[in-house]
Amino acid sequence: MNLYPFVMEILQVLILLAIGPVFVGWVRVLKCWAQGRSSAGLLQPYRDLRKLFSKDVVLAENASWIFRFTPYLVFGTAVLAGGIIPILSTDLPLAATADVIVLVALFAIARFFTALAGMDIGTAFGGMGASREMTVASLAEPAMLMAIFTMSLASRSTSLSYMAQLVMSGQSVLRPSIVFALLAFILITLAETGRIPVDNPATHLELTMIHEAMILEYSGRHLALIEWASMMKLFLFTALGIAVFAPWGIASSADLVAVAAALLFMLLKLGVAGVVLVLIETGLAKMRLFRLTEFLGSAFLLATLGMLSYFILE
Repeated sequence: MNLYPFVMEILQVLILLAIGPVFVGWVRVLKCWAQGRSSAGLLQPYRDLRKLFSKDVVLAENASWIFRFTPYLVFGTAVLAGGIIPILSTDLPLAATADVIVLVALFAIARFFTALAGMDIGTAFGGMGASREMTVASLAEPAMLMAIFTMSLASRSTSLSYMAQLVMSGQSVLRPSIVFALLAFILITLAETGRIPVDNPATHLELTMIHEAMILEYSGRHLALIEWASMMKLFLFTALGIAVFAPWGIASSADLVAVAAALLFMLLKLGVAGVVLVLIETGLAKMRLFRLTEFLGSAFLLATLGMLSYFILE
């Protein structure tokens, strides 16, 4: 029995748990440098999580099992998604059964239960945030599927590992359809991870917040799990973009040198992705809520143009 795929699966999950907060810390450090402010350091997200885990959980009297169960489900879906995306290796046990459609479904399940938990307590902020989150989801998820399907046309498969192997083999060169899909994926990533200009994760203003409005009633370890899952989600979307559009460096064989090189390439790509994200966030302002339909509609249009250009030009 070949244990290499299972070892890589465990290693990827451990890297997701460890690097996710560090990647968020890297983005915050770069953002502070870009704005001329002093930063708290790369490890500040770990300090925040440790503080939250040490606090007691405070629950509302009318909190149901949905409110208590949601943090564990959101955290679990993020960890499971880390075993589907080829972060270090394309040889994964879940690669044969779990594809990009399953990945989108996992994110949708987490979003659905988060919205339910936001409405479960009955506060105005929770219901408002859930309504806004579902509005964003109804526009972002079709655009994301369209962008990934554009990439899957060349590989004739929705398997992320197979798409990564095809790009690394050189059969899928730079095409207009890939450029359109990449631009659409960048816009979708900003929306799905709650970054500027769609949402601002650093604010609690009731007129602007979306994701933060649904988790205002959480505390202690419940809030720690949700925050940790949010950090991992940013890492996962970045890793998904790397696996689909720039997979060079990901190991395809059971070679320790190749795995070590894949880890090094992953860190370099994450560093570059953090710089690009900070440039986008510092160059743009928070968008009004009613302008989000235009923003996400543009993402869907770009993804559709990518698919049409594949059939017309390729």
